Amino acid sequence: MTHHPEPGRTRLQQRFGPRGGVRADRKSSGFGRLVVVVYAVFSLSAGVRSLYQILTDFGAAPLPYLLSAFAAAVYVLATVALARPGARWHRVAVAAVLVELCGVLGVGLLSVLAPELFPEASVWSHFGQDYGYVPLVLPLVGLVWLWRSRPRAAAPGA
Repeated sequence: MTHHPEPGRTRLQQRFGPRGGVRADRKSSGFGRLVVVVYAVFSLSAGVRSLYQILTDFGAAPLPYLLSAFAAAVYVLATVALARPGARWHRVAVAAVLVELCGVLGVGLLSVLAPELFPEASVWSHFGQDYGYVPLVLPLVGLVWLWRSRPRAAAPGA
């Protein structure tokens, strides 16, 4: 079978880009791909960390370990929602990133004001200090990206 290249598209774009007639979702293309990858990495790192802590030493710090597991679930939801096309997934992504921002601000503040509740750190403790403050910056970057890549209303008659 001979494959004829589509005009104006590189071989990589033809192989991995959207299929014929399907427009790429703006939130998961370009810079958005990097955002999705960072969220995926945080999903994995927070999930593995919390699972290990819960399974091996849950009694030492149940609140931080459960908060890390919750953070991992939020990161997973954000990753999926950022990667999926469509206005509905865009709204889910915004909601997940807002929950993440509230979580990192709330847990960060609580870990500073009531350190006795955090004998061990969670992903969001001290505003993500153990993760280089990326958990604090990531939702801000995510919200800006989601705003810039929000779905546009279809033009009348389109």
